[in-house]
Amino acid sequence: MPETGLPPNWEVRHSNSKNLPYYFDPSTKESRWEPPSGTDTEQLKAYMAQHHSASSVRTDGVGQNDGKIRAAHLLVKHRDSRRPSSWREAEITRTKDEALEILRGHEAKILGGATSLGDLAVAESDCSSARKRGDLGFFGRGEMQKEFEDAAFALKPGQVSKVVESPSGVHLIERLE
Repeated sequence: MPETGLPPNWEVRHSNSKNLPYYFDPSTKESRWEPPSGTDTEQLKAYMAQHHSASSVRTDGVGQNDGKIRAAHLLVKHRDSRRPSSWREAEITRTKDEALEILRGHEAKILGGATSLGDLAVAESDCSSARKRGDLGFFGRGEMQKEFEDAAFALKPGQVSKVVESPSGVHLIERLE
């Protein structure tokens, strides 16, 4: 992984709701918009220019999605999630086991053909992407939480993952493109 200039454990992630990079420490689950203290700002600037710059996106659309995939997800948060609140609930108090049980119920409906991930996500996902049927748009490696990214990139278009656990909660992921 390229050197970011951030202190140990910190990494750059991408917010889908704000379409901006942010800083996250998985060991403490702390996230922030501003770089943490101890950051080598010159190194971070170079990293951000190379990996998160709008200038690296071509306006003619050629190569725009190189190395990127498109996925949707259904997220069920629990009280130990990084941010235990959502558009559905101001304070999420369910346990991780309860969240897993809910998600497995959704998984059974999807696998049984009763509904689609997108249809369920609209009403049941704790992510703001619910309003877009769970669609997160295109993303590349290093832009999502590692557990989520690894699972999404392992899927073929049209496939739905098994339950995936991340600092955000528990997910079902469908690779769209």
